[in-house]
This record gives sequence, structure tokens and C-alpha cells, in this order.
Amino acid sequence: MLAWTVYISFIGVVALMLLPPNRPQLACGVALLAALLGLLLGVLGIKAHGGGMQTVAQVPWIPSLGITYYLGADGISLTLVLLTGIAAVVGVLFSWNIETRAKEFFAFYLALIGGVYGVFLSFDLFLLFVFYELAIIPKYFLVAIWGSTKREYGAMKLALYSFVGSAMVLIGIIAAYVVAGAKTMNLMELAAFPFPETFQHWAFPLVFIGFAILAGLWPFHTWAPTGHVAAPTAASMLLAGVVMKLGAYGALRVAMTLFPAGLLYWHDTIGLLAVIGIVYGAMVALVQKDFKFVIGYSSVSHMGFVLLGLMTINAIGLNGAVLQMFSHGIIAGLLFAVVGRMVYDRTHTRDLTMLEGMNLGKSLPFAAGVFAIAGFASMGLPGFSGFAAELQVLIGAWDAFPTFAALAGLGILIGVAYTLRAMHNAFFGEPVEEFEIMAQELPPITMPERVGAVILLATTVIIGLFPNLLLKLIADGFNTPLFDGLRKVGGW
Repeated sequence: MLAWTVYISFIGVVALMLLPPNRPQLACGVALLAALLGLLLGVLGIKAHGGGMQTVAQVPWIPSLGITYYLGADGISLTLVLLTGIAAVVGVLFSWNIETRAKEFFAFYLALIGGVYGVFLSFDLFLLFVFYELAIIPKYFLVAIWGSTKREYGAMKLALYSFVGSAMVLIGIIAAYVVAGAKTMNLMELAAFPFPETFQHWAFPLVFIGFAILAGLWPFHTWAPTGHVAAPTAASMLLAGVVMKLGAYGALRVAMTLFPAGLLYWHDTIGLLAVIGIVYGAMVALVQKDFKFVIGYSSVSHMGFVLLGLMTINAIGLNGAVLQMFSHGIIAGLLFAVVGRMVYDRTHTRDLTMLEGMNLGKSLPFAAGVFAIAGFASMGLPGFSGFAAELQVLIGAWDAFPTFAALAGLGILIGVAYTLRAMHNAFFGEPVEEFEIMAQELPPITMPERVGAVILLATTVIIGLFPNLLLKLIADGFNTPLFDGLRKVGGW
């Protein structure tokens, strides 16, 4: 059943290409239907999950090389499939105003979503890599064609960083395949192979950083703020919401399970890079004048918590890292929706000084309210999903490396400062008559935007109040045989 999340997305692409031109609303409808079906299948998959690891589809693909079309799901996959489903539906709602080449836009959009579902469900390394590349190509076109500020530069930078990371991953995968000598790309079988420690010491950073580039690991993060700013709203939501999670997921699912001895050798160094990313991203966000850059750098900072949680190698830190993937996907999507669609598409500016004079809290009270709540969630206040996730990461980090945990706490404090500054300047600043008159003529928030915002707000509150809904799934995922090596080096 879960395999249909992938198939429906690509069926949607074909359906869109068959539509007549100049029917943007029909294209929106097709994309929304495909996204809703994907979300429904994800929810049903979670409901039917009986624990452990389940095979979704397994068919020989290239038998001579041991490559299989192997889709499966554990609790971690299901958590991220759910995130993808929610992000896909809300992204369509916030793209309801797309009229230029709408069917091509939504075709690339669904192709990206299909690739993301495929990555989260693949248990064959070659298949995972194929879906990973399928997700990268559409995002280039989404940014380059429908983007705004320096869109071609942003798209090219994003693509180049992604392909450099992919090349590193591919070299590591081929090396693992050859060294194992088992003629299989089955992730479970390769994870059980005792790779020599000297091999793991160079293969682990190669594969981990190759994936983590897409997760915004400092100092390889620079594509992220540029790409977010250049991308159209829905693409920004997908970039921060699910595409960055592909990097963290690949680092966990491939590098950490295949090379646990390499992880143990490098985890202090990568943990330090993660903490630098948390503090650096927060400090740069604090001084930005462009509203979207504030959110872009905040994403770098929040993804640092994901990577720090992974490097703790203890159960609570790892659970927190995966929960933070989900939480950040929801909250970042909401923040980009407000900044990109509700504010920029109406005011045509992201300059915080000009927005301050517009006093948007008066003319766009719904947007102001949503941003305020999303900002509180981003700060990690109790009652929101970010609190449960970051608390677990910090506790896990305190157990693994207390100094890093303290520095990450500093990042949270700076995060409060840049969020309050952006909130005040954009929505509750001192009005300037000239700009305030402009703001009074802005179009009201539409119904699709309101529905999309409510879905994301409700999700972060529900998971914030009942984090165990996902934590049980995530913990169950870490108890499968795939993570035997990780549990062994982590001592849990």
C-alpha cells in the first residue's frame, strides 16, 4: 500500500502533462488530489504498522549486480512519509495562485514529492540513490523557472552542491559494494557486513558529509539560504520541509548503519560542526534585513540540532533528531508560507525596514497571528513539537558531550532574539504613513492559505502536546536489526 505513495505522485505527473494548457485551476486540483491520496496512504500505513520493519515491495531489478526494487518501512520511514504527505498537501494550497505554466509547475512538484517518498521507503542502496537524484532534478527547475531573487544563481548553486554531495555518496556506495563482495545492494545485508575499521574511517565521512550537504551541515550550508530565497513559496516549503530531511535521513540510514566504527571515530568532529551550524546560523539570522533570509538561516540553525542529535549515538538523542526532522519540516514550512506567500507575494518586498513601516499586523492580522504562533513553535516553547524534539536532542547531547549541549543552548537563546526581532519588524513595527497606506490596499488572505496554515499549526500543536504519537514509532524504528551496529557502538 505504501508503495502507492510513490506511484500516485508519478501518475499525477503523467495526468498533469495530459491536461490542456491554460487550465491552472484544473492543474491545482490534480496536484491536490495526488497529494491528498499520498497523505491518506501514509496515515493508513502508520495505522497498519505492526512494529519492526515491513517489506512494501521486493522485485529483482538488476540481478547480475544484486540490485532489487526493494521498498520497505519502519517507524522512521513512516514518520517522514507522514511529514512528506502533510507538506505536499499544504504546498499545493499555498500554490493556488500559480498561473504561469501551472501544469509544468505541478508536474515538477509531484515528481519531487515522488522522489522524496521513494528515498524514505528504499531499502536498496542503488534504488535509494536513484530516487535521491529524482528529487534533486525537479527542484532545480522549480527554482530556476518560478523563483524570484537571483533564481538562476540560486538554482544552479543548489544543484551543484547537491550533485557534489551525490558524487561523494555514490563513491562511498560503490566502495562498500566492492569491499563487501556480497554482490548485493540490500541495505540490511550490507549493514550486517563487518567492514574493516580502516575502511570505515574514510568511507563514513565521505558518505555522511555527501548526504549532510543537503541537510545544511556547516560549512557546506551556503546553498540553503540562497536556494530558499530564490525559490517560489511551495518550493521553499519543500526545500526546508522535506528536501533538507533527505540529507539527514540518508546520513542516518546509510552512513551511520553501514559504518558504525567510522561514526564512533568521527562523531566528535561532526558534532562540533553541527554546534557551529546552530550558533552561526542563529547569529547570521539575527542581523539579516531580508525577511526570507532570516528564515533561511534559522533553518540552518535548526537542522544543526538534527545533526547534533544524530552524533550523540544514544537513544534519546537519536529519537530527538528524527522528531526534530518532522518538527522542523512543519514549522519551517509554515514560516516560509507566511513570508513567501502571505507577505512577499502581496507587498513585493522582504525588506524588514519597509515592512516595519507597513505595520502588517493591522492589515494582515491572520498572517501576523500565524507567524507569531509559528515563531513561538520555532523558539521551542512548551506545547509545540519543537520543544519535545530539541529537549530530547539537548538531553542526549548533554550525556554525550556536555560542552556542545551548552553551546547549542546558546543557539536557542539567539533564536528567541532573531524570531522576536523579525516578528516585531514585520508585523508590529512603528507605522510610516506612506507604507501604511500601501498596506491597507493589500489583498486579504485566501481560504486555501488559511486552510494550509491551520493544518500546519494543528500538526505542531498535536505533536507538541502528544509527542509520544511519533516517538513510539521512531523508537520502534531504531530497534530493528538495521541499527544493530549503531546500538553496539552507542552502548544501548
